[in-house]
Amino acid sequence: MNPESGSPWMESTQVTAVTDGAALVFTWNADARIEVRDLGGEVVIEANAAGLETLARHLLVLAGDGVPDGAHLHLEDSNGLEEGSVGLVLERSDGE
Repeated sequence: MNPESGSPWMESTQVTAVTDGAALVFTWNADARIEVRDLGGEVVIEANAAGLETLARHLLVLAGDGVPDGAHLHLEDSNGLEEGSVGLVLERSDGE
């Protein structure tokens, strides 16, 4: 995710939840760097400060009022995560 030179760059992705057609907006900081590695029995999420803030906001969106059970966000290599990362799914689950 590279910002264009000289522009205040923010990327947003909208995911429409199935229930009530609610749109969930996830926003990345311009300089966010997030990498996810599978170390065989342990997952490491490595991020700079902007990346950690971005992940925190993603989780807060999913925790919001009216967000349905099962709402989720897929993060993948070169789609929200650094190249070479393993995929990560953030999902709300209100069940037991």
